Amino acid sequence: MKYAEVVVEIAAENVSRLFTYAVPEGMALAPGTRVLAPFGPRRVEGYALRIKDDPGGVPPEKIREIIRPLEDYPALLPELVDLAYWLTEKTHCLPVEALRLMLPAQMRGGRVKEKTTEYAALADPNADVDALAAAEGRAPKRQQILRALADGPRPAAEMRALSGEGLKKLVERGIVALRAEETLRRPFAAQTPEKAADPQLTRDQQAALSEILPALRRGEGRFLLCGVTGSGKTEVYIRAVREALEMGRAAIVLVPEIALTPQMVSWFRARFGTGAAVLHSRLSPGERFDEWRRIRRGEARVVIGARSAVFAPCERLGIIIIDEEHEQSYLSDKHPRYDAREVAQRRCEHEGGTLILASATPSLKTFARSLPNMRSSLGRLTLLEMPRRVLDRPLPEIEVVDMRRELELGNRSVFSGRLDAALRACLARGEQAMLFLNRRGYATFVSCRACGHVMKCPECDVSLTYHREGDMLRCHYCGMEMKPPKTCPECGSPYIRYFGTGTQKVEEALKERFPGVTSVRMDLDTTSGKDAHAKLLDAFRRGDAQVLVGTQMIAKGLDFPRVTLVGVIAADATLNLPDYRSPERTFELIVQVAGRAGRAERKGHVIVQTYDPENYAIEAAARQDFRAFFETEFARRRRGLYPPFTMLTRLLVETPDEALARRTAEALAAGMEAFFDENPELRRQVVQMRAMEAPVKRLRGKARWQVFLKLYSRGPTPRVIEKIEALAAQPVEGAQVYLEIDPATML
Repeated sequence: MKYAEVVVEIAAENVSRLFTYAVPEGMALAPGTRVLAPFGPRRVEGYALRIKDDPGGVPPEKIREIIRPLEDYPALLPELVDLAYWLTEKTHCLPVEALRLMLPAQMRGGRVKEKTTEYAALADPNADVDALAAAEGRAPKRQQILRALADGPRPAAEMRALSGEGLKKLVERGIVALRAEETLRRPFAAQTPEKAADPQLTRDQQAALSEILPALRRGEGRFLLCGVTGSGKTEVYIRAVREALEMGRAAIVLVPEIALTPQMVSWFRARFGTGAAVLHSRLSPGERFDEWRRIRRGEARVVIGARSAVFAPCERLGIIIIDEEHEQSYLSDKHPRYDAREVAQRRCEHEGGTLILASATPSLKTFARSLPNMRSSLGRLTLLEMPRRVLDRPLPEIEVVDMRRELELGNRSVFSGRLDAALRACLARGEQAMLFLNRRGYATFVSCRACGHVMKCPECDVSLTYHREGDMLRCHYCGMEMKPPKTCPECGSPYIRYFGTGTQKVEEALKERFPGVTSVRMDLDTTSGKDAHAKLLDAFRRGDAQVLVGTQMIAKGLDFPRVTLVGVIAADATLNLPDYRSPERTFELIVQVAGRAGRAERKGHVIVQTYDPENYAIEAAARQDFRAFFETEFARRRRGLYPPFTMLTRLLVETPDEALARRTAEALAAGMEAFFDENPELRRQVVQMRAMEAPVKRLRGKARWQVFLKLYSRGPTPRVIEKIEALAAQPVEGAQVYLEIDPATML
């Protein structure tokens, strides 16, 4: 008798352990197989993580048998099971919650199935078709079917459409056989790029690969590839991936935006054919399931996708590449809260792979890891720099426009005089332009001019954004929608006004000022449909539109040869966010979006509109000088005791009951105080600690409180973190407590 240790598919603390089941006689069951098993009066899905020869002390009368496996192969690789348990400890989630990340969500509950297509074929492939057709002398449609099948199997639906009942009669007489064959649902199936030849490597690309490839062959290496926009980092990725494939290993390439996926897929398929698979959240359930199975079966050994693709079931993983590693989208802001960069490093360490973090504007924390005098718990990175564009093309010229001066001149348009003139010249030359604003919608908030009341989401403590399309107020956190009021709900005044500027308003202003000019807008509102990203980008690439208006999804990685002008409408939109990283975020976005201009023969021009032109982040971005920005920002972080010199940590409490949220946070803070009373030497590690409401006090219907701690990053801080982890792990009835360390946002 064999026994299996099973994690049941129930996300509850009281069943978060391994249950022992008997494996029925004759059932082949490998570790990692999903199973159906009895659990109390129910039948539940689960994961058989370990197969053993004895029940391990469980009384025989309590052992029940597994009903059946859900697949005839282990869905979970051993490496991913290990990764799930590491993630459980790292993020303080339940094991089942970590295991769910490793699989397409629709596999649970059998909500997605293999797609099959019925084919008709001659029962005897060697039969004399002419003789068979002659025997059907009075049935010309049956003769037509037989002659069609002489060339091989054909879809049964096509044959039925051809002959009505004719196919049925041929099947009944045993002349034709029907069989079902699996049909894979393929994302971007229509995208069949021509086979591309290898370009000549630049000396910077050769230098980078001379470091990466030997490390890849040794199964090691942690690199930061810092290359200016247009320096050819993608070609380095392709050559490194090819080396991994030649070694019989697999590769994962992560991109920060789903908008970048079609372009990256096109580049890789032009070099590797159909061996490149795609994984991201905008695929249909069937596409995601089929791509996951292609990877699991080893049919696709290159995986391209967004954050969740870091969990792709690649056997013999050789390399993980994280493009635009500075992007916050690699941080999951939903439970389990993980950092895809840390997960990638863990996979590479555990599976003997090479890690490449790449960006023109690496995050300060990542760049600091490449400095010889900086210590990090994640270890050192080898810095590889690519300071020149391909073919030594010049970087675009960046011009900063002081919008205070524009106001003095009476210009209240979203376009400064310089941007207006540059747009007219660009369009007159038949070139393309991109306009960037990191706020979607038409107006950023709606307010009453009589009493000052701001329309807010009833489920979240945030203002609603007005979207002219559909005439709707929308919450960008929970998605709630409502019609804008005709009168103020607070005082009854009819004086409702729309404030701020979003991408919809920029697009409207463009049409008013430049009649006849066609534009494409890319933001979350226009890219929610099936393959919307690819369709909009293809339209712009074909020249169907002269101007692309968009949010951060157009700011990075995209390559449009005809774009020579980029306009940053409001650089202050990110500069003035209540976050210590806002200067870094502003610098990154300006440099990244500027990099979209002048990527071919024609020189690029960038205009940055701001009310704070003297800000060091904007000045450094205008010079595209990452080192200068790093030195200034690093010194500011040191003075202000911000990461990487400290760790920002919080215990976030969420519950529908506001009073319970407060009591729980205060109890957690009291627990930390008691810990420091018992360990006074550890109190010196704390720069700041307090229980308070979260900046967004309510989100998706739940009240939010937090215990915020700022800790020194060196010294015995791990002992403090252990205590915080222990408090986070204690269940609180009616509330969820999440531990976040250096979260993507403190909101």
